[in-house]
Amino acid sequence: MDNMKPITDAKISNCWARWALIAFGWLNVIIALVGIVVPGLPTTIFLIVAFWAFSNSSERFQAWIWNHPKFGPIIRHWHNYRVIPKRAKILAVTMMSLSFCYLTFFVAESLVMPVLMALVMVPAGIYVVTRDSLPPEEVLVSSPANSNTAI
Repeated sequence: MDNMKPITDAKISNCWARWALIAFGWLNVIIALVGIVVPGLPTTIFLIVAFWAFSNSSERFQAWIWNHPKFGPIIRHWHNYRVIPKRAKILAVTMMSLSFCYLTFFVAESLVMPVLMALVMVPAGIYVVTRDSLPPEEVLVSSPANSNTAI
């Protein structure tokens, strides 16, 4: 659980808020699980939201998602390096573009709704695309004592 923000009791002063955050976290985990099988439904963002909810409500569930064999790397890469996988970026931008086109051509009766949607989606898309896709590679420092070369 390296680099994981610890839960403190002072942060969770309201019992109802704690239970609401736990329920919200599990709802996001369920949606993320559905996103694994349903094309077009993202997984990463729901796991990040679930981690946030668990970070503010349950140390046990926070540790579970952090150490999960499949979800853990996604969460740790976001938490430590703000990395969004390339597949998630492509999916996010594609879904935003399709949603914008659908709204513009089939739903909106004027340009107000598409303009408002573009004002939200363009910065969000830029943010997603400009995040790294891979965590920084660990630099292996080799000292002469660790070298296998003979002098």
